[in-house]
Amino acid sequence: MRSTPTPAEIATYRRDGFVVIADFLTPAETCELAAATAEAVARLGASKLAGGDWQEGDGYYDQVFLQRINLWKLSETVKRYMLGPQFGRFAAELAGVERLRCYHDQTLQKQPWANPTAWHLDDPYWPFSTRDAISTWVALDDATYENGCLYFLPGSHRMVDFRGPGIDVNMAALFAMYPELASIEPVAAPMRAGSASFHNGLTAHGAGANMTPRWRRAMTAAYFPDGATYNGQAGILPPAYAATLSPGDVLEHASELPIVHDAASIRETAATRGAAFAQSETPRA
Repeated sequence: MRSTPTPAEIATYRRDGFVVIADFLTPAETCELAAATAEAVARLGASKLAGGDWQEGDGYYDQVFLQRINLWKLSETVKRYMLGPQFGRFAAELAGVERLRCYHDQTLQKQPWANPTAWHLDDPYWPFSTRDAISTWVALDDATYENGCLYFLPGSHRMVDFRGPGIDVNMAALFAMYPELASIEPVAAPMRAGSASFHNGLTAHGAGANMTPRWRRAMTAAYFPDGATYNGQAGILPPAYAATLSPGDVLEHASELPIVHDAASIRETAATRGAAFAQSETPRA
């Protein structure tokens, strides 16, 4: 598994609002994460949210993809990957963030013949409004033009605010709100299983329909900078926690919104180890 981006990958992410990392996971890691994801999905049944009350329906949105959220609460393996230090550090360094928290993970699995995913932004769904939020999307199967790979609008993260229509039946609903986006040439992001993309929470993206009789599975996570404040929209925050919040309060619940990267702590640990090594190498009389 990769843990640090290259300078070129950082530059691409900050310019375009997304970057695709080929073979982010090894084949063995991809199989392990896919198996753990499948097990957690089976445990949830028709419930979309671990620990919550959100059931699968039969509307258009439910035929865009199968969605199951916070699998890390059910699977230590999923937690080790999606909330682990490698993903956390990679995302934080792309975004230029010192401390990063996880809002949620989720699996998005396009069923055979699934509907397309309309152009949308992620940030409008979330209980914080920050230009430094970042998502990762890990292909558990090959994501192809035929089965609904992602598409991005490069640079769109610099052209929008925190409004968004959500995933609409109309593929182009986002463009009614942001007409300037309609002239951007989209970039397709087909990926081999084990590859990953990272995108800013304000980067416009979507996906095609699954035109095959096979599933297209992905595991994703949304991260945000430590210190971000509540915007009044509860999202999937636990109701008991959301009830304690007022707009402007810092989101800092240690167990529900865990820290996944702390650059200062890493530097401190490295300095301590370096000092200990230097002391052990000091000649003694």
